[in-house]
This record gives sequence, structure tokens and C-alpha cells, in this order.
Amino acid sequence: MPLMIRLLFILTLESFLTFPAHAGNYNVTSILPPTSRASLIVEPLDTASRAVDVRSDTFYPPASTMKLLTALAAKLELGDQFRFRTNLLQSQDDLILQFSGDPQLMTADLKHLLHQLKKKGIHTIQGNLWLDNSLFAGYERAIGWPWDILGVCYSAPSSVITLDKNCVPGSIYTLPNGKTRVYIPEQYPIHISTQARTVSQQEKRQQLCDLELHADQENHYLLSGCIKERAKPLPLKFALQNTDLYTKRTVYKILSQLNIRLLGEVRLGKPPFPHTSIQKIAHHDSKPLSELIKVMLRKSDNLIANNLTKMLGHQFFLQPGSFANGTEAIKQILLSKAQLDLQNAQLVDGSGLSRNNRLTANQMASVLRYIWQHDKELHLISSLPVAGKNGTLKYRRSMQMSSIKGHLAAKSGSIYGSYNMAGYGLNAQGSPTVLFVQFISDYFPEITPEQDKKDRSLEDFEEKFYSDIIQKSQIVSRKQ
Repeated sequence: MPLMIRLLFILTLESFLTFPAHAGNYNVTSILPPTSRASLIVEPLDTASRAVDVRSDTFYPPASTMKLLTALAAKLELGDQFRFRTNLLQSQDDLILQFSGDPQLMTADLKHLLHQLKKKGIHTIQGNLWLDNSLFAGYERAIGWPWDILGVCYSAPSSVITLDKNCVPGSIYTLPNGKTRVYIPEQYPIHISTQARTVSQQEKRQQLCDLELHADQENHYLLSGCIKERAKPLPLKFALQNTDLYTKRTVYKILSQLNIRLLGEVRLGKPPFPHTSIQKIAHHDSKPLSELIKVMLRKSDNLIANNLTKMLGHQFFLQPGSFANGTEAIKQILLSKAQLDLQNAQLVDGSGLSRNNRLTANQMASVLRYIWQHDKELHLISSLPVAGKNGTLKYRRSMQMSSIKGHLAAKSGSIYGSYNMAGYGLNAQGSPTVLFVQFISDYFPEITPEQDKKDRSLEDFEEKFYSDIIQKSQIVSRKQ
């Protein structure tokens, strides 16, 4: 780090430890590239007076810190014991699989559910088997999801018929003849092929090529472009493009495995008969909400967040859930049950994956303070990743120092050019004493092709910012 910046940081750190440092004298952001923007808050929980307040009223893309809002709204509206339920129903000769968007429903769960037919002596389905998808409506991908990531699993579609996390694992192998081959476990009813070339690192740089994925609504995938030669296969995960078709094919396969005859067809939608004729055969429940939220926050699971958002829209407005009514439900729930006014926030999905989401650091700070004030009922802070210990923060480079590791509980978030963090500084006993928000946007450091090492300015900034937070947390703790 240049000497001038190092001295600047020492001076600002001294002021930070002695009196509140607001936008005018907290200049640690000088470490970042001049083209980047930052919004920062550090606020002791025992007072409303802020130690750091930088551009806190400016909109930024929250990225996955958005999941804090989704988690809070779900806790307040649905309750810890809420579970997604998948029902197996019967009406006359027809059977119905009624889906609810369970983000963790697996093929094995569906097979166990259909196996209940045999236990009830049903070996032949005289009519059709319907896949009821009526609980959700609208887009399965929110406005603002970039087209170029729709084939990978962190942007898996949010669908009421969700199976196997709407994601299929696979791998690509480089071959000595310059070609490649791909592998998908045979139990997954998708098709993948490759035209990708194997190249050296130098060829890859000269040709400006990369591995590209093309997919269609038949769940057909084509890999093209190039991949650097490697000794081991490269693991890949493919997001389903047509969840209905995938589930339909899976159901046919399960029925065959169970030796259950289907005289009709597997059809999509609701059967045309009155609800009074429906009888319940069996059901499968997801894990309770408290466990789903822990996975959502620790692993930053976008599918759980988005399906919860649609379920909130369904429950709150008593209509099929969608991204539109789900994000509006989050606003209304936080306003009516937590007195948090986020009406001018731009919310498009529940995961933060959309580039269209906008939130201010002030709004995020108000959510963090409410969570802390009511954590005896909410139990959300214990579900957050802990710096250098678990979840998405376990291997974060800026959190490997012993002075930082274990002393922050926070939700990270990153999308194109944005690197965010929102959470709490912990005292020696592991209790939160300070809340903080870090929104960084337009972070594009200058990197030349000849550089062997990655730019460290973000890592340097975060190490110093987090050290400040932890020191402030210890000071607050000593005052208590």
C-alpha cells in the first residue's frame, strides 16, 4: 500500500476510536479505485449515534444482503414451523401431485411419496397424473437477471414445481487431442453435448476465449468456446431451463421403477373437476422455516430465498405467488409488523440476484437493528455466517486474520462490480455490540494481463474496515 494511504488510514483510525467519524473524516475508501463508490455505516447497538456514516441515503444494489429482508419477512409472516408441503391427491381415476415450491424437494422424496400408492394397493393409475403448478404465477426468473448466467445453478429458476434444486451436476474433461467430453449422471433426464476446445493458458489469453453454455427449453445444453487443459475434470452445475418437463420425465421414470402402470398421461396443471371430490393420499413436508433460513443465509441459497418470496406473496395476498407480489409482500410485512418503511426501495426478487434491486445503507441498518432488538424471538443472528468460521465467510480472504476470524456475523453479497456486507461486530463473548453496512459498487480495479497476482485493494479495505468494526465492538463491550 502506498505510504500516503497508509498514513491516511492511521489518522482516520485514530479519529474513529476517539469520536464519531462521519462522511467528512472517514476516508478509508481512498484505498479503493477512484471509480468505485462506497456507502458505509458503523453504529453501536447501545446508541443511535453512528461512528461511521458515509453516503447512507444513496441507493446501491444490495446483492445477497437482500436475503436479510427476506428472512425477516418470512419469520414474521410464516413463523418458524412453516413447511413447504407437497401433496399426493386423488379424485376418481386421476391422481394429483400438488407442488408448493419446496426448494429442497428431491427425486428421492418424490419417489417415496409415489410409493405410498403401492402401500394403499394402487398399482394402476386409471386416469391421468396431474402436476399441479397453480400456487405460483408469473416469471420463474426475475426482471434484471442477466441472460448469461441463466444456465448456472445460482440462478436456477424459481418455480412452484421445484425438483432436485432445479440443478443438475456434471463435469467436463479436457482431452489430449484438443477436444473435450462431458459427463452427466444417467439418472438426470437432460441432454448435454460439447464443442468446447482444449487450449493452453497462452492460447486462451491470445484467443480471448472462454467456456460458453447454450441451453434451450428442452433441457438441452451445449458447451462451446475453450477451456484450459487440466489434469482433473472441471465440476459444473446446470440450471434447469424447463422445470415442468424435467419433473414430468422424472415422474415417468419413477412410476416405471415402482412398477406402477399409468393408463393416462402425466399432465401439467389442475384437473377439470370440483375440489370437493379430492381425497388426500399422502404428503411430504420440507424442513421447518428456521432450518431453511439457516441454509439460505449460511450458503446464500438463491432458490430458497426466491421461493420463500413467492410463498410470502401467496400467503399475504391470497393469490398465486410471484416475484411482483412477493417483493411487495416483503415491504408490507416489514411495515406492518416491524414498522420498517422500505416503500421507496426497489425490490425485484428475494435473493438479490437481480441487478434492478436498490436499497440504501440506512434501510439495511434499520433492518439489522430490528433483528438485534427482537433476536430472542427471531433467532436470526445465530443463522448468519461467522467471519472465517462457516458459511460463505469461512474462506473470505479478508477474514482470515486471527483478529477478525470469529468476530463478525454478517451476510455477504456480490454481483457485477458490487461487494457488500451487512451484519454485526461481536464482542469477546460472541454477542453483537455494533451493526455495520458495507455497500461497494462499481469496483473495477485496473488489472493488466501480465499481472500474476490479483488486485488486493478490496481485500485491504475490508481488512481495515472490519478491524475498525471489531475494535469499536470491543470498546462498546467494555463500556457495558
